[in-house]
Amino acid sequence: MRRPRNLVTTALVLTSIAAAGCHDPAASDEEQVRGVLASFSMSVEKRDYQRLCDRIFAPKLLKGLQAIGLPCVVAMRQSLGAVKAPRLTVGAVTVEQGKADAEIKTSAAGQPPSSDTIRLEKLSGTWKVSALSAGAPQPPAP
Repeated sequence: MRRPRNLVTTALVLTSIAAAGCHDPAASDEEQVRGVLASFSMSVEKRDYQRLCDRIFAPKLLKGLQAIGLPCVVAMRQSLGAVKAPRLTVGAVTVEQGKADAEIKTSAAGQPPSSDTIRLEKLSGTWKVSALSAGAPQPPAP
């Protein structure tokens, strides 16, 4: 009789598959968007703000940070540095004409859960996060 996989192992496998989808040109746009969001989530969990700024955020989002005089990594550290056990769950993803909106739920220890929308844009064949809330394309407050 086969033993069920450990839930954590299953989650890691699924996350790896999703992350691989963001680099697979044969993957659908939705799979690529989900892969970018998996990378986004892992980068926040690992506090890899450099990866967020260099590989995940679109130039449009970075310009907003520059406009308020903060380097991206510093802004992310100030915004997310104290967050404990962050989690991001992706719901519905809508893709249309090089733009995608993903419904997400976020949670962290000691904070109420939140439902939001992340906007992504396909730039030179790669999906990038262009707004952390589709309704308001502003970077997080420092």
